[in-house]
Amino acid sequence: MNQDMERIFIVGYMGSGKTTVGKRLAKSLSLTFIDLDAYIQNKYRKTISQLFAEKGEEGFRETERLALQEVAEFEDVIISTGGGAPCFFDNMELMNRVGTTIYLQAEPEELADRLMASKTTRPLIAGKSREELVPFITEHLARRERYYNTAHIVYHTGHVITKQDIRHTVSGLEKQLRNSFNLLI
Repeated sequence: MNQDMERIFIVGYMGSGKTTVGKRLAKSLSLTFIDLDAYIQNKYRKTISQLFAEKGEEGFRETERLALQEVAEFEDVIISTGGGAPCFFDNMELMNRVGTTIYLQAEPEELADRLMASKTTRPLIAGKSREELVPFITEHLARRERYYNTAHIVYHTGHVITKQDIRHTVSGLEKQLRNSFNLLI
């Protein structure tokens, strides 16, 4: 990878901490942070839920793919994707080809706890109780992990709740990026 240009993609299931960790990692490494969902919402002036409702999942995934292709050309960025983005079209192959990919891995129970505590509305889990959420996430994650696991770095997040937990995760990722890829030295 070109030493004077960085492009890091963070993938993982919803609630895995992609945005929170991505923002902190970008700040720590002096890179620009882009949340792909926010990028799409700003571009189309609609929420992800609205786009899902108007276009259906297939139409939304095409919109998401085009947005990913756009941001994949940016330099000196950390991009957090939506949870489904790596699982459609050739999105994961594109991210692996043009940058360094990180899969933030977490257990279904941990993801359910985080999602129940989240104030963010997520179309795929709207209205589900925690009891419904764990089996849903377990099944959904099983289908998605084959894409996530092709990331250059698989990083198990454990309990990313406190600021100290987040700092620990960011520090661990920085170390792995430097050691594995000679990046950001």
